[in-house]
Amino acid sequence: MVPLSHVLTLGAILFSLGVVGIFLNRKNLIVLLMAIELMLLAVNINFVAFSTYHGDAAGQIFVFFILTVAAAESAIGLAILVVLFRKLQSIHVDDLDGLKG
Repeated sequence: MVPLSHVLTLGAILFSLGVVGIFLNRKNLIVLLMAIELMLLAVNINFVAFSTYHGDAAGQIFVFFILTVAAAESAIGLAILVVLFRKLQSIHVDDLDGLKG
């Protein structure tokens, strides 16, 4: 049995990597989406850890719904990126300023 503190430390490290990925790379939208997904997965790890620690399945059920929404978000986000790349020939965040109405 892995102690709760180890799992929470892993979740904190993954969440920190996601935050660092967002702040260090603000040019590529794909990397930004991957950093956001990494943060969501870190939160999911914490939910599962606390759910197992307390012996309640509610956290694990909540993680199932979060993963479903995250998968839909990724699919829609990547579809938008494909359309933007076809139109602008770039996926840099700086090039998206011209899309303002």
